[in-house]
Amino acid sequence: MATAPTTPHRWRFFRLGGFDQVRLDTPEDLLHLDQLDPKLWSVLSCPTSGLEFDARTLELIDADLDGHVRVPEVQAAVAWACAMLRDPSCLLEGGEALPLSAIDDGSPEGAQLLASARQILINLGKAGESAVSVGDASDKSKIFGASCLNGDGIVCPALTDDAEVRAVIEAIIERFGAETDRSGEPGVSREKCDAFFDEARAYAEWWVAARAPGATVLPLGEDTAAAAEVLEAVAAKVDDYFARCRLAAFDPRAADPLNRPAEVYASLADQELSATADAVAALPLARVAAGRDLSLTDGVNPAWIGAVERLRIRVIVPIVGERDTLSAEDWDAVKARFSPYREWLERMPGERVASLGYERIAALLSAGAEQAIHDLIEQDKALEAHAESIDAVERLARYHRDLFKLLTNFVSLRDFYAPGKQAIFQAGTLYLDGRSCDLCLRVDDMVRHSALAHFSGTYLAYCNCERHGEAPMTIVAAMTEGDGDNLMAGRNGVFYDRRGLDWDATVVKLVEHPISIRQAFWTPYKRIARLIQEQIQKFAASHDKVAAAEASGGAAPMPFDIAKFAGIFAAIGLAIGAIGTALAAMVAGLLNLPWWQLPLVVFGVMLLISGPSMLSAGMKLRARNLAPLLDANGWAVNTRARINLAFGSSLTHVSKLPPGSRRSLDDPYADRKRPWKTLVFLGLVVFVLAFLWYEGYLVPWISQWLETLRSAGEIG
Repeated sequence: MATAPTTPHRWRFFRLGGFDQVRLDTPEDLLHLDQLDPKLWSVLSCPTSGLEFDARTLELIDADLDGHVRVPEVQAAVAWACAMLRDPSCLLEGGEALPLSAIDDGSPEGAQLLASARQILINLGKAGESAVSVGDASDKSKIFGASCLNGDGIVCPALTDDAEVRAVIEAIIERFGAETDRSGEPGVSREKCDAFFDEARAYAEWWVAARAPGATVLPLGEDTAAAAEVLEAVAAKVDDYFARCRLAAFDPRAADPLNRPAEVYASLADQELSATADAVAALPLARVAAGRDLSLTDGVNPAWIGAVERLRIRVIVPIVGERDTLSAEDWDAVKARFSPYREWLERMPGERVASLGYERIAALLSAGAEQAIHDLIEQDKALEAHAESIDAVERLARYHRDLFKLLTNFVSLRDFYAPGKQAIFQAGTLYLDGRSCDLCLRVDDMVRHSALAHFSGTYLAYCNCERHGEAPMTIVAAMTEGDGDNLMAGRNGVFYDRRGLDWDATVVKLVEHPISIRQAFWTPYKRIARLIQEQIQKFAASHDKVAAAEASGGAAPMPFDIAKFAGIFAAIGLAIGAIGTALAAMVAGLLNLPWWQLPLVVFGVMLLISGPSMLSAGMKLRARNLAPLLDANGWAVNTRARINLAFGSSLTHVSKLPPGSRRSLDDPYADRKRPWKTLVFLGLVVFVLAFLWYEGYLVPWISQWLETLRSAGEIG
């Protein structure tokens, strides 16, 4: 068994992303991981969901099951895996299959784990295999068949060959609900079994009490239940009849109304009637008269003839004897005989087992099924250690495959910064506006995420992604190359997740920050061009508005004011003169410079215009930070993980032609070239030259230039 020495370990670090990251390249690094100061870990906590990482592995590492993996849990997972392996270096290599030879059986736990790994392969029909895969160790439905004891204290019907015991387990599942066995099959626990038999015994005792000597619960013996149903079916109607008769005896005037007036029967005359019609059934049971008995054979409401006949045969005759009429006193006596039965029914226990019936319940209680199920449960629980060891095989197989990958995204962020790799928080690639963005994260709450992610200093595009047959999701993509001129809410792109599936992506929110130095260089010129364009549009719109008002018969234009416009023309003349003087001074200064200094002057002017924007953007781009993006998703990043210019250009790729491509510039739909720009430029040159000649600058310059050439011998 591999153990960590007590001597201090000499750690090695590498510089990546602007901060020092620990190297985990040797088994000794893993064995000493508990000695690494947490302040030197790149991450202190990460969520167990929303990552491109096996969720089951994270669940096994998350010891307290709070949805986050923290430093002590990672240390414990590494320490346990190293203790179970002969050589921890296999964790650095990973792999889907865990070789049996890699398991250290030098300890009782390791020996049990190795035995369980072999048992898994035997159960799966792979007894000759030398390695157990994650899939093998995770498929509990095959490892623990429904007919196998598996140590979870839950027994399935298939665990027994006794048909009676199997039937009882099925009855418990049906009436008390199932618990899922490790095999994935429905079964019962000791608690469910005890609850079933407790209710069964209570029901049986309740039933036996009704048959005790001297009991008055069952006035008709075994026929009581059927007779009680017949009685209840007509009891309300009989009670109604005798109540009407008593009321008629109280006041003879009530007899006719209580028998319903003739108008009621007249309303029925136009209907198609049957003996069981609701309107007929609502009439009194028989003709009402003071002190009259109920005839059981003649004069009964047609809708109730059958019910009254059954009452006579099943209830009246057995209780009070053969007779054709029923008095109010006899009726009260009949109901009194059934009162104990109704009270007994109200006290019935075990409602969930009552449908089995007393005979079936009594048979189950005397057949010993309860003890048989208890024995099965105890036999199953006796294998608990073995079953937990099989769970440990799954844990070790998953750690062997996944643990080192987690370390390179938790202890360090090597996978994020290493070329050609992707971190577990990178959800895929977004293609949008002629670029591909590799730094894409899943987002659950866009508003909450953007509030913190803003401090990353990164240009962010939040997108809603949809795909047929999949649940919609939201991602955030970091734009680290190109420009944002064509980015806006509503633009569509395509997002490819880590499985290679394509999603329709729509931009719903932008968090704007500088994207590149190139963008910052052109920003002042674009602003000036945008300003000029807006002013021209405003000027054109105002003239269109005036013209439209005139065309619609609006107010007439103001009369021409010669005095006002004379002042305006004078001001314009002064402005042109000032501009011309300034241009003359500038041109004079440029002409006095050697030719090689002219490009430097142009470069200096451009630097003066674009320099502040580029300087500000450069400072912000150098300060871009990954941490707020992850912290907004529930991470606890422990360092300032920079996304500088060089690294940012590797996260976003703008479109460009492949090397060796051939391109034709012959575009039949290209914008038509107009000479107005050339004419404006030539007009400006002519204006400057004329102004210089008028001011007397041009002739001395030309004379001086010719004299210089003559002295140099270039002209005669």
